[in-house]
Amino acid sequence: MNAPPSPRRATCARCLRPQAACLCALARPTTHRTEVLVLQHPQEQRQAKNSVALLRLSLAHCEVVVGERFTPAALAALLHRPGHDTRLLYPDVPAAPAPAFPQVAPQAAAAAPLRLVVLDATWRKSLRMLLEHPALAALPRLTLGAPAPTLYRAIRAARRADQVSTLEATVQALAMLEGACFDAAPLLEAFGCFVAGLAARRGSEVPTVRA
Repeated sequence: MNAPPSPRRATCARCLRPQAACLCALARPTTHRTEVLVLQHPQEQRQAKNSVALLRLSLAHCEVVVGERFTPAALAALLHRPGHDTRLLYPDVPAAPAPAFPQVAPQAAAAAPLRLVVLDATWRKSLRMLLEHPALAALPRLTLGAPAPTLYRAIRAARRADQVSTLEATVQALAMLEGACFDAAPLLEAFGCFVAGLAARRGSEVPTVRA
């Protein structure tokens, strides 16, 4: 006799996470001008410790598209919006050097609104996504300076000291682009609470969150 199927866990319709791990109470509506497009690797979508769900809930202009490989036509439609200049948030690395475009100056007054493309994947998988999609690799690059120590290390290992979560990297990029007009503190505080909650369930210690 077959065992009855296990009941499916209730899912929040807004954050798309199990009700027991709902993030909606942590969302911090954040004003910003720059459009954010997150290309999320399918394996990241299933990670309980993924930071993109909180980012999407908090940013007013954030689109998340899940996929690993995109047709040229589909990718072009995602990357380019009429009246917008597109930038890729990614370091200039030997395996995928940045194209010969000038670096985007912090707080630069762009001729057109910006669309920031962010890859949400492990380092290895994000590099593969970049190398397999010439349209991504050809985008003008926005690279971050030395990041602040990440809270993410309490719940997710990183190979390099400068690796941060997708949320932290996106917040730092928006602060570079928009300057004092962008208030990163509430969202970073919410992220600290998110990490603390996950770490507590795993019995880990979390660094003190400073405003």
